[in-house]
Amino acid sequence: MQESSSLQTVLLQQQAAVKLLLGLLAISAATFVATAAAKPNSSCNRTCGLLEIPYPFGTSKGCYLDSSFLITCNSSSKAGTRTPTPFLRRSNVIEVLNISLDGELHVSAPVARDCPQELDYNPNNSYTALSLRGFSISYTKNVLTTVGCDSLALIGSSTSDKNYTTGCVSLCDNIDGMVNDSCSGIGCCQTPIPDGIKDFKVSLTSLYKHSKVRKFNPCGFAFVVEKKEYNFSTLDLQNMQDKDVFPLVLDWAVGSKTCEDAKKNTTGYACKAANSECYNSKNGPGYLCNCFSGYQGNPYLFNGCQDIDECKTPNHGCADHACFNHVGSYTCSCPKGYQGDGLRNGTSCIPKPTNSKNIIIALCIGISLLVLLLGGSLILLGLKRRKLMKLQEKYFQQNGGLMLQEHILNQGRSMETTKIFSNDELKKATNNYDESRVLGKGGYGTVYKGVLPDNKEVAIKKSKICDKSQIEQFINEVILLTQINHRNVVKLLGCCLETEVPLLVYEFITNGTLFDHIHDISRASSLSWEKRLKIAIEVARALAYLHSETSMPIIHRDVKSTNILLDDNHIAKVADFGASRLIALDQTEITTLVQGTLGYLDPEYFQTGQLTEKSDVYSFGVVLAELLTGEQAISSYRPESYKNLAMFFVSAVKEDRLLHILEDHIVNEGNIEPLKEVANLAKGCLRLRGEDRPTMMEVAMELEGLRIMGKHPWGKDKQTTEETEYLLSAPTVPFNIDIGVGSSVSAVSGSDSMINQLLKPLDDGR
Repeated sequence: MQESSSLQTVLLQQQAAVKLLLGLLAISAATFVATAAAKPNSSCNRTCGLLEIPYPFGTSKGCYLDSSFLITCNSSSKAGTRTPTPFLRRSNVIEVLNISLDGELHVSAPVARDCPQELDYNPNNSYTALSLRGFSISYTKNVLTTVGCDSLALIGSSTSDKNYTTGCVSLCDNIDGMVNDSCSGIGCCQTPIPDGIKDFKVSLTSLYKHSKVRKFNPCGFAFVVEKKEYNFSTLDLQNMQDKDVFPLVLDWAVGSKTCEDAKKNTTGYACKAANSECYNSKNGPGYLCNCFSGYQGNPYLFNGCQDIDECKTPNHGCADHACFNHVGSYTCSCPKGYQGDGLRNGTSCIPKPTNSKNIIIALCIGISLLVLLLGGSLILLGLKRRKLMKLQEKYFQQNGGLMLQEHILNQGRSMETTKIFSNDELKKATNNYDESRVLGKGGYGTVYKGVLPDNKEVAIKKSKICDKSQIEQFINEVILLTQINHRNVVKLLGCCLETEVPLLVYEFITNGTLFDHIHDISRASSLSWEKRLKIAIEVARALAYLHSETSMPIIHRDVKSTNILLDDNHIAKVADFGASRLIALDQTEITTLVQGTLGYLDPEYFQTGQLTEKSDVYSFGVVLAELLTGEQAISSYRPESYKNLAMFFVSAVKEDRLLHILEDHIVNEGNIEPLKEVANLAKGCLRLRGEDRPTMMEVAMELEGLRIMGKHPWGKDKQTTEETEYLLSAPTVPFNIDIGVGSSVSAVSGSDSMINQLLKPLDDGR
């Protein structure tokens, strides 16, 4: 019995030891798991392409907190790049753009588009959806956005915890009243989404299949987007087809418990850093971690929150006084000889009382040093100014300043007629050529807006190159151009010769270029047929004046809609004489470098290099075609054989298809005949042979006659058509060059003067 009792005692002791060992193993395992979860493998990859991936997120097992924080790094890169792409979990659909430890995750969301007028229309494109398991879609940061003038978008879900449906409708019949950067309901509308949702489905449709608005809005678009990441523009009504995704904000959090409940389970509690705190998620369940004030880093890692050295930050509170960093805080101290607390918000540091004799000595030394410094600075400034004056005098002589002054005195003309501006005057007028004053830039220089001392606004052209061998010709041409006095020609006011390359000063025109008014949808609708005819007449008068009424005939050589400016009253001003040539009275043509803009360039001049007044007539014909059709001179949107507007227009007139290509809003029952007559006149200007084209004087008279007949319909019965038939009935051979709009062409067949380099056209036509 005693042996049996002893054996039983030993067995009980062994069982207790086994239980103790198992308990210790369980505690060790739990501790290991918790430690592994809070301290991921040091070999974890923390980047995918350009994205940094902080813990609790990760790309592989052992690198993230749980499976909801998995980021899949797709080794197959985006089209056109070699950068791997990060996706949320294993979706390979939801691309991750940015991860913030503040509880926000930026991802890309798809766009629904509705284009019923397109030949390859696919109704499936008018639906889009996004579904998440772990994270909520931020209702404070995102909105449903609809862009279009015949669009109805609905967003909803029947699979999430919160079933919902809401929507947004945008209807309009023109772009009037639309405001860029504002979704006011006209052209663009926005509506908020519910809180706590984890998925959505967007469906987009149209009421009239965009049939009433297809000219300026062929498609509708709907998408959920972060508010600050989309600003509406009227251009989006036509140019959003290539936009597939927009950024969206998700709210992420750890688990589904509150901070209070999570802290009870110390092994699963995610805020592992010693100096961290917990706060509950504002959108859905779960909680987030944050470092204490005075610390920074990742609160989800052991030792993740590190002390901030406030003394090394620019905004610490010690002002310019001594700063001492402590763990989680800092203190300030005044330097030797001062007293106070040293803080910006306190009494700061004030000098301690000191000996008056020392103050006097220090004051005398300080004043002496100040006088020496000031005197040296004045001497250096004087030397620098003298050197600058000599350099300006050198440039003035090199650029023909003495020659120009002699011309002015010999011709008995005042300095106000051909003004010679100083470099200082133009620097002051342009705020030292500040970037904010730039009106346009081109390959040959820059145009700045200037304001003279009398508050007169001017345009100042600063060129890049200068031909020193043609100074005399340049001066002669400047004097001639300043004599041009016509209300429809931008006036050259003068020049500055004190810089390495001369500067030219023009009058400033306020309302942009004719190109802007024709081809900008928001402006074109207000440019009526009467205004267009008036502009055409004014341009024709100006060119006729240059050809026939100046002391030496001037061929503009680059007539185009970007070189025609409009003032606030829509009065046309022919500008940019950078390519212009002067012709002696006994000449009818000159051989010169072929120069101009494709789409407007005279084909006969391009082939022969022989420049005549009829070259401007051809270019004016293209401008007339622009005014009538609203089409650009060269456009890749037209068929391959009709990229050139001249060819497209002449073909339409010949085939009696004029009404099909005219700008819609300028046509009405009362002006069809005048429109046809102007079209025939444009066709005459576009004849291949220059000798078959009318002169600019004849064109101006013909247009003026059409306007008079428009005002007095009784005059139509008495008009004769002989001159019109003579001018407009000859056949036309179209000219087509397959190069983009605005490309310049040149071929050496002569030499141009220095004024051509100084007056080269810039991008905005000024």
